[in-house]
Amino acid sequence: MSRFLLLALLLASVHSTADSIYRTTDAEGNVVFTDAPGASTQPAEQINLQRTNTVEPPQITPLPDAPAASVEPQEAEPPYVVKITTPADETSFPMGPGNFSVSVSVTPALKKYAGLQLFVDGVAWGVPQRDTMWDLINVFRGQHDLTVAVVSNTGDTQAVSEPVRVYVHRPSTNFKNR
Repeated sequence: MSRFLLLALLLASVHSTADSIYRTTDAEGNVVFTDAPGASTQPAEQINLQRTNTVEPPQITPLPDAPAASVEPQEAEPPYVVKITTPADETSFPMGPGNFSVSVSVTPALKKYAGLQLFVDGVAWGVPQRDTMWDLINVFRGQHDLTVAVVSNTGDTQAVSEPVRVYVHRPSTNFKNR
């Protein structure tokens, strides 16, 4: 393998300076390639090399200059508007397990790193999400104020909905039926 590599390197370097090379065998039987017939006792065989295929490199055109930065002030993005669409304000949920859904509408659409956080009585319910609907399960009886905020991935509040008040009625074991 090393002889083949040596031969390839030798051919590459010889080809750049000569049109032909010569092959001879030395006294130990090793094949020797050279650019001139050797003075050895063995006759040198001339090897004519074929022209190497070459391709011109493609022309590199410079990139066009970037357009100058616009001096016009950029329009500020409109603020988020969040509205709880269901349940309606002052909704009462009759006797039951205290399960209901909350949905909101948001305009404009949420940006990549924004989410919605539901608050029940000022306490965060779950983690921020991109979905506009929550299923609340086992909400305790009584009056509850719901709000939804648009929050960034760093936790900054960008908009908050108007509060919606709901009433949850659930059976109680504190009072016996009379």
